Amino acid sequence: MAGRTRKQEPVQRGPARQETSQGHREQPAAQGRFARMRQWWARAWGSAGHERHTLLLIGKSTLAATAAWVLSYNVLDAESPAFAPFSAVLIMQVTVYQSLLQSLRYVGAVATGVAVQAVLGYLAGPDLLTFALVAVVALTIGRWPALGSQGSQVATAAFFAFSTYVSAPAGIDKITHLGQIILLVLIGCGVGVIVNVALVPPLRYRSAEHGIHTLARALCDLVSDMYPAMREGEMEEERISHWRSRAEQTGGLINQAETGLRTARESLYYNPRNRLGRHRGRKGFEGYGTVLRALERTMYQLASLTRSLDQWRQDGSERDRRFLRGYADFLESVSRITQVLGQLTEESLPDQAGELRGLADRAQECCRRVTEQTEEDGLPLTDPAYPYGVLVVEATRLMDEFQYTCDVLQQQVDDA
Repeated sequence: MAGRTRKQEPVQRGPARQETSQGHREQPAAQGRFARMRQWWARAWGSAGHERHTLLLIGKSTLAATAAWVLSYNVLDAESPAFAPFSAVLIMQVTVYQSLLQSLRYVGAVATGVAVQAVLGYLAGPDLLTFALVAVVALTIGRWPALGSQGSQVATAAFFAFSTYVSAPAGIDKITHLGQIILLVLIGCGVGVIVNVALVPPLRYRSAEHGIHTLARALCDLVSDMYPAMREGEMEEERISHWRSRAEQTGGLINQAETGLRTARESLYYNPRNRLGRHRGRKGFEGYGTVLRALERTMYQLASLTRSLDQWRQDGSERDRRFLRGYADFLESVSRITQVLGQLTEESLPDQAGELRGLADRAQECCRRVTEQTEEDGLPLTDPAYPYGVLVVEATRLMDEFQYTCDVLQQQVDDA
């Protein structure tokens, strides 16, 4: 980007310190593809966030698909064994309840599609006009609200069934092949549900607690990568672009958190972990919804902040370095708040609420210093080429949201 300084001279601020705790670092993160891959795996190993859940879902889906393939191909010697593993992966939902619900809908959709093909194929024969009629009927039935997101599978199953019907030998073999499709789908769904129930059943939506943890840890990871680089003046274009990309990819986490809030109780249905140990009778508290919405707004504001940094044409001046150092102090104070939010539990809430109030006071002081330093240096707050004004506004908004979050949690403690 024109005018951007590729790398400022690092500012010395005492002895270099290494990462002190999970999600909190004092040195700028290494850049490059392999370095980022190591960081991704470190996040997956270190906390129950998006990365770990991704690996868990991949592992469970792989196991379910493999088991379904063995049953359909090696045991049944089916003509179209791929139906089973496809079905197993398709219904691997985030909760056991959703797995069961989507399995029923999916089996119903497939059975309906196959039935449409069987009836029309038997009455009209396997020709082009029959295919068009099958498509019309299947697509119409697929609009039925009771099938939900699985409605499209009616037409999909009908098309596969038509292909099977056309290629199958005449007579009873045609009906046998169509029936085999439904059997394979039942096997795949059954294997998928069993794997989902037996292998770390996803109880993470037992309350909105998980949504708060996920968003807070994502915030902590990103902010903890930002402030060391800002403090040391290592504001390369590649690094800032990477921050912006990460911030803009949090939409999925926000949607996941919102879904988690809506399905908090749903994940308890039919889940064996709900009846074991500390999970027995687990419930969230009302403040989680308010805190979750505040964190969602914070994520959007952080994305706006990274966009402003990405458009900044730095000149390497001392005033830039002073501003970045002050802003780094503020972001570090924010990272410590997110670190506590990422470990929030109902049992420890009284102690954590008090800790958060202290951290919020510290962050408020850092935010005030950013504003005061901006005024003292006479920085151009309205010049679009220098986003000082936008960054100051974003700092104030971020602080307001975190202060509100801490106040809500303290109110929960006071009302308990």
